[in-house]
Amino acid sequence: MSDLPNCPKCNSTYTYEDGAMFVCPECAHEWPKVAEAAAETDELVVKDANGNLLADGDSITVIKDLKVKGSSLVVKVGTKVKNIRLVDGDHNIDCRIDGIGPMKLKSEFVRRA
Repeated sequence: MSDLPNCPKCNSTYTYEDGAMFVCPECAHEWPKVAEAAAETDELVVKDANGNLLADGDSITVIKDLKVKGSSLVVKVGTKVKNIRLVDGDHNIDCRIDGIGPMKLKSEFVRRA
């Protein structure tokens, strides 16, 4: 048997190579060979406001006053947050801020410390 992948659209086993592409003769779906390698390295990439990559455990600094929803508290500019955790979703940083508690932040409002 061949070691070619099944079609991601119809799951057909009759796929073939055509240059740098895989082709399915049953549904006419074409997809690049390099997508197979990119799918294997599915890492969460989060960048701060300056474009620096963030990682779990980093320390960050808030660059804008942020109102805490449902409270009268405000996270002030320059607040340093230690030991962040990256998550997938609308807000991509989970952290704990002293005096406020657990928070979810967007990476566009922080920079790496």
